[in-house]
Amino acid sequence: MSEILRQKTFPGDRRLEVAQGDITLEPLDAIVNAANTYLQHGGGVAWAIARRGGEVIQRESDEWVRKYGPVTHEEPAYTSAGNLPCKYVIHAVGPVWGAGNEDQKLAAAVQGSLKRAAELGLQSIALPAISTGIFGFPKERAAAIIFSLIQRYLVEHPDTSLRLVRLTLFDAPTVQAFLKVWDESRVE
Repeated sequence: MSEILRQKTFPGDRRLEVAQGDITLEPLDAIVNAANTYLQHGGGVAWAIARRGGEVIQRESDEWVRKYGPVTHEEPAYTSAGNLPCKYVIHAVGPVWGAGNEDQKLAAAVQGSLKRAAELGLQSIALPAISTGIFGFPKERAAAIIFSLIQRYLVEHPDTSLRLVRLTLFDAPTVQAFLKVWDESRVE
């Protein structure tokens, strides 16, 4: 079970939470996978999700790419969750640091994930610190973008099905970076 470290409530009883825990154990409607464009889940969060969720996640990911082509930052893919306690895995393509336009690509990945969850009629979603691991995006910079996008989405979409957006962070350095940005920007 994740430990909730910070939260903010928005009109309509919608919440943004920051938690420390293992995203693969989140019993929410969906979790977000920090994916690559071909949905090959070989490292980082993607590997953990595919390993715990089972072969069905990679099989459905391969089918998605065959049917729709490579996944873009703006339009995440989704699969079932296999053995995970959630219903869906939304596969968001985060930017690789140094590839150019990283801020816009991260914003598109977060926005696209929230939009996809709403299209699926979901009420709860957990996101990792997209691109801050093996893709090298600076943690505090990512935190500022991710917090801003989630807050803007919850304010600008009062009729969204989403009631809970949780950032589930795994390691202490990532948690510390995200909490620093939360506290300094007065997200609360």
